[in-house]
Amino acid sequence: MIDWNAFLLVLVSALIGAAIVVSAYALGIRLLTMSGRTPIVTPAEFTDAITIVTPAEIKAAEKRAAKAARKSPLTEGQKRLSLVGAWGCFAVSGIAVLVGIYLIVGDHLIELFGGA
Repeated sequence: MIDWNAFLLVLVSALIGAAIVVSAYALGIRLLTMSGRTPIVTPAEFTDAITIVTPAEIKAAEKRAAKAARKSPLTEGQKRLSLVGAWGCFAVSGIAVLVGIYLIVGDHLIELFGGA
């Protein structure tokens, strides 16, 4: 016998949780970029990679990011506020993940470590 109400509750909770994590992280990246700290991740080079980024391409990407940061119309205060907002969004995303993990394994951990 399937408890469809419980199934629906888990489905809706998972969708809302995923939306919160993805939205908070995306907004955090956007605010981080607005603050002038564009995250540049240089790709790892693998021997069997389909696309290999050359050092010249990496340098050009870093130069474009630095130029975009200099052209920002925001004041220093607005950039600082964007940076604080970005870290706040990352914190919300991380907390949402931790709450989800707790909801999955929390009761089991309490039982495992001697809880009631």
